[in-house]
Amino acid sequence: MMQFRDAEVTLAPGAALYHEGDETDYFFTAREGQGARFKHLPNGERQLVNFIFPGDMVGFQAMLADGAATSALAASPMVLCRFHKRKLPDLFRNNPSRAYALTWIAAVEEHFLNEMIATLGQRSAQQRMAWALLKIHRRLAAVGLAPNGRAQFPFTQRDLADALGLSLVHTNKTLARLRPWVSWENGLLQILDAKALSALAMADTLTPPQRPLL
Repeated sequence: MMQFRDAEVTLAPGAALYHEGDETDYFFTAREGQGARFKHLPNGERQLVNFIFPGDMVGFQAMLADGAATSALAASPMVLCRFHKRKLPDLFRNNPSRAYALTWIAAVEEHFLNEMIATLGQRSAQQRMAWALLKIHRRLAAVGLAPNGRAQFPFTQRDLADALGLSLVHTNKTLARLRPWVSWENGLLQILDAKALSALAMADTLTPPQRPLL
């Protein structure tokens, strides 16, 4: 992977990895820190499309298409590994296990986006919030980022509202209703009652499969 990696990129909070419409020959994997991908609309509004956590692949679509469909921004200090697309054929030919990991990560993101569409269309505000916080905590715990059950989640209620299609006021009220089962304060996310939160979110309680890392 050191031979395959092109460079290492560091971002300060608020900095952009790339902007919507940018064309690039690179894709990235997040090594440290957290960020998000946003879609900006002509009226000035934005939609948070997905969070970026360590182990996630970023910019793969932008590299293969005629430009990025979203902007990727850091929410905390981030370190990412950069890969050039010209090395992809060699990766698939000479390192099938790593190629499978890359394909697995891309497939999991598509699966998540399918779940998100179902969530926005069929879950109530409270169910959406429960589903999102449970999913986020599990995702961070899967890569060892929830010591003692507490995970760093350096986003704002506005970010979560954007992701779930809720107003900021509705988001605040919904979070208050979930306090018996989940705590999100000062950038720390903790699940207090996973079983009750899963039941509310209509989500399974199974441990996610081990995630391959690039």
